Amino acid sequence: MLKEYPDHLDADLLLKIYDLRREPVLRESRDALTRDFWPRNADEALAVLRPDHPLNRQWRQVVGYWEMVYSMARHGVIHGEFLLESNGEGLFLFARVEPYLQGLRAASSPRTLRNTEWVATETEMGRTLLEYFRQRVAGILAAR
Repeated sequence: MLKEYPDHLDADLLLKIYDLRREPVLRESRDALTRDFWPRNADEALAVLRPDHPLNRQWRQVVGYWEMVYSMARHGVIHGEFLLESNGEGLFLFARVEPYLQGLRAASSPRTLRNTEWVATETEMGRTLLEYFRQRVAGILAAR
């Protein structure tokens, strides 16, 4: 059952999620993907799945983190809209790989980014953020 309203438990969990984002290795991995992972085609998007790819470890850590966080909204542990008010960064990564999602799932797991996709499509804030990030990604790719 999804939460109708956030409460103090949501606030406590949100603060813990924020603290985890500040963990040094996760922060470095998030920074590396934001700086260096801008796939322009399916080959570039799927390359990150190779164990020898320079961003493979960062990809696994960051995707694993956001999938864990967004699963809490998907399963009603935390209020989804409340969560996304300050945790949309995973949707920024999702917007970069969304055109290649089926290929990523075929090459790795059918569950790849399913929680991220859920918050992006099943919450009002997620839909709003995803549209914003799609436009932002398109602009950044055009400028590169």
